[in-house]
Amino acid sequence: MLGHIELAVSTVMYGMGIVAQSVAARRADRRGAGLGLLARLATDRLYQLGFAGQVGGFVLAFLARAELPLYLVQAGSSCAVGIATAFGVLALGWRVRPVEVAMLGVLAAGLVLLATASVPSVAHDIPAGVGWVLLGSPLLVGLAAVRACRTDSVLFVALLAGSAFAVVAISGRSLADEPLHHLPLNPLTWLMLLAALLGQACMSVALSRGSATSTVAAMDAATMVLTSVVGIAALGDRIAPGRQWSVVLGLALVVVGVLVLGSTTRVVPAAAPRPARESV
Repeated sequence: MLGHIELAVSTVMYGMGIVAQSVAARRADRRGAGLGLLARLATDRLYQLGFAGQVGGFVLAFLARAELPLYLVQAGSSCAVGIATAFGVLALGWRVRPVEVAMLGVLAAGLVLLATASVPSVAHDIPAGVGWVLLGSPLLVGLAAVRACRTDSVLFVALLAGSAFAVVAISGRSLADEPLHHLPLNPLTWLMLLAALLGQACMSVALSRGSATSTVAAMDAATMVLTSVVGIAALGDRIAPGRQWSVVLGLALVVVGVLVLGSTTRVVPAAAPRPARESV
């Protein structure tokens, strides 16, 4: 029960952080990208507030992974895009197209199917040697991100962020049940932190170029697919008997929702302060 509470609060904090970071990223000086953009945003108080929400959400999601399978935790985290949408519409005057609302419903349906198929379990440990090998994975993501930042493809950068956050989730699932004083000595801890930094940099670039909803939905879908496969295949994540179809259908709905959300054109609200003049 505690894991579910941690996951729910984590989702709310992620959603609020998405909105604050999106507004800050859209009004930022766009010279440079990646870690350079992230460094400039670090001086923005609104971005700092959003980042605090992301950190809080990350910590609570990490704790939830101690007993909940990855596809449930990532499903809950992905619901943050819906909270961000609702807050943006109610507080900032964001507007969404009917197709975007429909696709959010499709995304939500997929996440519900994944959540109802889950069974709490403790993950298998990833050997330390494998952890050191995996430490190079975020570096490959970072190199790809450098090239991506030279293009105008918001969806591609968002998917790179999702890949980095998948490394965070996979590492965290294995580490979450370990004693806190053991974490600094485990290579997976440093893998997780490095991947989180690269994911945050990619997400900042994507938010500065596109809408919050399509950016975060694409990012979350990539994370969902990768972590679900690895969690079930390698970490011992369990599925309720007879509910394998829910996982397959749920992932399919998430992918469809992301593809449509990522291809929609932004809608500008009629009356709102300039930083908030983007659709979700």
